[in-house]
Amino acid sequence: MPHAPRPLSVAFSVTNCICYDQRVLKMAATVSSLGCEVTIIGRVLGECCKKNIVPFKTKRFRMLFSRGFLFYKFYNIRLFFYLLFHRYDILVANDLDTLLPNYLVSRIKHKKLIYDSHEYFTGVPELTGRPFVTWIWTLIEKMIFPRLKFVITVSDSIADLYKNDYGVMPVVIRNLSPSSDSLSPFTRKELGIRDGHLLLILQGGGINIDKGGEELIDAVDLTENVSLIIAGSGDVIPLLKEKVNRLGLSERIKFFPRMPWDELIRISMSADAGLCLEKDTNNNYRYSLPNKLFDYISAGIPVIAGNLPEIRKIVESYNCGLIIPAITPEEISKAIIELRDNHELRNRLKQNSANASLILNWENERKKVIVLYRSVIEKIIN
Repeated sequence: MPHAPRPLSVAFSVTNCICYDQRVLKMAATVSSLGCEVTIIGRVLGECCKKNIVPFKTKRFRMLFSRGFLFYKFYNIRLFFYLLFHRYDILVANDLDTLLPNYLVSRIKHKKLIYDSHEYFTGVPELTGRPFVTWIWTLIEKMIFPRLKFVITVSDSIADLYKNDYGVMPVVIRNLSPSSDSLSPFTRKELGIRDGHLLLILQGGGINIDKGGEELIDAVDLTENVSLIIAGSGDVIPLLKEKVNRLGLSERIKFFPRMPWDELIRISMSADAGLCLEKDTNNNYRYSLPNKLFDYISAGIPVIAGNLPEIRKIVESYNCGLIIPAITPEEISKAIIELRDNHELRNRLKQNSANASLILNWENERKKVIVLYRSVIEKIIN
């Protein structure tokens, strides 16, 4: 009897934590549903990697260096040789920091390459004031991007930037969240939050500089009968914790670590509003559509957000939140007070957010992923 054809193998490469990269996990699940065999390649980062909570094959490199030039140099070298000596039919580079080895191997082995740019990489704040490092990443991007046939990114504005830069128009696949209809919120008691307070949440896997965390804590300090949950990880978390302790706000502001999405969304569902406070300090933030925005919508809660074009377009189109003119403690506090004191407004925005979640969900967005990957698979088979 003839053997069944071997399923196509797909390798996703990423430098951050495999366990909690929601975009990569959603993409991998969608590709797996097409009958492909998925492997996610990353690095060992923390205790979560030992628990093997990812439902796919994984390869995690143990790295001597955890950041900076030496990390990227040795990670890319190891990724290059791993891809070179393992058989994959489709290579998926997630962000510019994995693109070079994927591109080289795709050319050497004549494999299909998909580039998923989660952000406008050369515009990230971590590169501000670092001209040489910016030049290196920009050089890599300029050499490779115009030669790419399959490119994905996260927002229309970032797609337009790449089109203007390189003449390649990416497919826009937004970081929409799965439906949370089958989940139920935590109680305030379970979260350690006092009853009677307006409960806010700031969440994310990258709570970093210029994302409004410091101003939000000051706004809570200015505003009575308000509590805040900060859930996730990021470079400024230690500074935020120190600020909370210094201001004596530890009873009103609680920190939660990174956690699986279904637990995080249950916390968001318990809140009265979620915050997106990226500042307009760089192109990456300016044109971003952060995961947390769609998590708040999936949770059915109003959004308080800064006046950035892509975020504003979503919030205003679905009338599911408040846009503040500046990321300052005073402006954040005004919006919090408006939601706290105007129950009718809060309930209306909450219902609008729930209505938006019927449209803005991964179950709908993944259809574009399926169309793209089927076109790539057809090219391989034929």
